[in-house]
Amino acid sequence: MTASLGRRIAAEAIGTGLLVTVVVGSGIQAAELSPDVGVQLLANSLATVFGLGVLIALLGPVSGAHFNPAVTLAAWFTGRRTADGLTLRDVAGYVPAQIVGAVGGAVLADAMFGEPLVKFSTHDRSAGHLRLGEVVATAGLILLIFGLNRIGRASLAPAAVASYIGAAYWFTSSTSFANPAVTIGRAFTDTFAGIAPASVAPFIAAQALGAVLGLGAVTAVYGRPGPSAEEVVVPHGEPEPAVS
Repeated sequence: MTASLGRRIAAEAIGTGLLVTVVVGSGIQAAELSPDVGVQLLANSLATVFGLGVLIALLGPVSGAHFNPAVTLAAWFTGRRTADGLTLRDVAGYVPAQIVGAVGGAVLADAMFGEPLVKFSTHDRSAGHLRLGEVVATAGLILLIFGLNRIGRASLAPAAVASYIGAAYWFTSSTSFANPAVTIGRAFTDTFAGIAPASVAPFIAAQALGAVLGLGAVTAVYGRPGPSAEEVVVPHGEPEPAVS
């Protein structure tokens, strides 16, 4: 039996929130423990890899573990003509939950480290090469997620998606946000992982372009049709636990 929409929305909110808590919290901790920016980025990326992998494995069977509006919208688009695809009602529940969760995750991380609960970031990320990095990071993420489903390897998603994000921290100029909700959430913290509010909209525009290019790459490599949304990021709709 597929989980109810309410439970799936809760999984998306909690998962996205905890993901941002990992990203922001590990950035704060790294900056406090080492003055070296390279060490800070290494610690931040490793924590994100492990945290994201765990969250996908844990919550994927409930909601698909999107944690990302770009993934949700791509899943809706590719599955909109299938019986088990995401509906617009699902999208209308998932996306706000992801954004609210992301903001809550940033606030939680700030609270744990004694930072102001809400202080908008001053970390400017408006340069064009950073936006290009977001296009590349998001396109690669979409290609990976939907490509795994096209070859029947969705079970590898927890390790594969986490590994890709960890690598993209280092091979993209933007350190791979690749997620509109996470981008919004990270604007609410003036710490290592923050992004200035003025940089948010350009980043999201770049991510949207990357998602379109990623879907184009999926079609170019695997042909049509796209995968069912029920298979993204990992297969979900596990049987409900027995109730006595």
